Amino acid sequence: MLHTKNKLGLRSLLMLICAIVVLAGCSGGKPAETPSASPATPDKAADKGSRILTIGMPTDMVSFDIHNHNTILTEAIHINMFSYLFKRNSDLEIKPDLVDSYKVVDDTTWEFKLKKGITFHNGDPLTSADVKYTLERVAKDKALKENPNYKQIKEVKIIDDANFQILTDGPQPALLNRLSRIGSGILPKAYIEKNGFDNFLAKPVGSGPFKFVEWVRDDRVVLEAYENYFEGRVKDWDRVVFRKIPEDSSRVNELLAGGVDLIVNVPSNMVNVVNAQDKTQAIKATSNRVGLLAVRNTKGLPTADPKVREAIDLAINKKALADTVLGGYATPTRTRVTPGNFGADPSLFNTSLYDPEKAKQLLKEAGYGSGLTITLSSPTGVYTKDKEVSEMIQAMLGEVGIKVNLELMERTKFTEMRAAGKNKELFLASYGNSLFDADTALDVYRTEKAKTELDYSNKEVDDLLKAALVNMNPKDRTAQYQRIQKIVADERPHIYLYSEQGLYGVKKTINFKPRTDEMLYVPEITKK
Repeated sequence: MLHTKNKLGLRSLLMLICAIVVLAGCSGGKPAETPSASPATPDKAADKGSRILTIGMPTDMVSFDIHNHNTILTEAIHINMFSYLFKRNSDLEIKPDLVDSYKVVDDTTWEFKLKKGITFHNGDPLTSADVKYTLERVAKDKALKENPNYKQIKEVKIIDDANFQILTDGPQPALLNRLSRIGSGILPKAYIEKNGFDNFLAKPVGSGPFKFVEWVRDDRVVLEAYENYFEGRVKDWDRVVFRKIPEDSSRVNELLAGGVDLIVNVPSNMVNVVNAQDKTQAIKATSNRVGLLAVRNTKGLPTADPKVREAIDLAINKKALADTVLGGYATPTRTRVTPGNFGADPSLFNTSLYDPEKAKQLLKEAGYGSGLTITLSSPTGVYTKDKEVSEMIQAMLGEVGIKVNLELMERTKFTEMRAAGKNKELFLASYGNSLFDADTALDVYRTEKAKTELDYSNKEVDDLLKAALVNMNPKDRTAQYQRIQKIVADERPHIYLYSEQGLYGVKKTINFKPRTDEMLYVPEITKK
């Protein structure tokens, strides 16, 4: 609810919201209600009998290195090429994938047996040696982005071609969660050792339902059905094409024109446009994705002061962001561990602390009564309405006396800035949680890991994270994670904004059930 004490600020904010709503309804100078249909492309799946599934994506794939990215939409492609030891079904239950059976030998030893007859796309059999190569690579190479999620694995012990053990560094309550995500997509050891990893990245081989055909950077990734897939060849599709279509209205136009069968990230202002057509519909879904501001705690910066961080938080009307820029398809939150994830704290979800008058008072107490200037870096076209969200935050902070220099960056420069730790006071991001466990969401606050982007450190958080990682008692482990979330909500190394809903556009000839993990697993997408 908007604050009632600052009438001038209220009037300005309402005018801003109205302006954003008007702008959000337009794209490229055309009203959202009357998008023009673009010409059909060579990969279109408009014909009823087509066996090509074409999916419009806002971004290109990052890499075929399954261990060196943490991008949900890239994993949404990879899941079709690589088989995992375990996988989540459409109801997100963890089920065996490559694994036939398993048992817990003791707190640090798990034993697994592979299914029979599994082959890679080049015909090589998949064995325990491939599992060892894959898991030990990601567990031991600290330079890989997925290393923090797998470094708990000490060793993979080969018993024979079908049987192996995973030895962990202490008890691992979330091991099956880790083995049901991209880092356990098994790589072909012999193929890589013979041809080199660079060759693998250019001509990747997996054991999933689809095999690699081509990757035209910044345009498309093409896969085709693998005839010898161990669960049986995919019935409805011969090929799947993931097309990069970064502009929101262009993706919608391609769907309406028949150039694609399914699109990701439908802008909220165009949902009615998609639903108004006879052949298309918009589908919404719960997601784990949370929009946030990363806040530098580095000494010498204004945001090193907890009062300034709190003032920034209180100055942002998260409900207005969710309702206007995101069209109501989002929920304000003070945590990244959303409902449905292990360790969630319901008291921090669907809530915010909007209070601009208190924000002004905090700034005054921090010595910034006459105002201050900070920088907010934001990508464009990477997250849902990232530019518009950043612009609205800029205006909201301006209402309490914080001048924001807004740096809008294309994806590559934004990624390079973060990797180099050159971010300034704030940057906008949006994170998912493919682990479905609080560990992934909260591990970023470990002192060692938080150095680069946040420069945040809290000994109690470090101790709780270390204890929860090996705690096999679910009740105690939940309490530990909930305590961490409350500390983070108060200290604000991240200022959480909203939990997003996923919005998809799909042809009515397609059966498609969106997943909370945002995966686009093609065997689950069928023809009606």
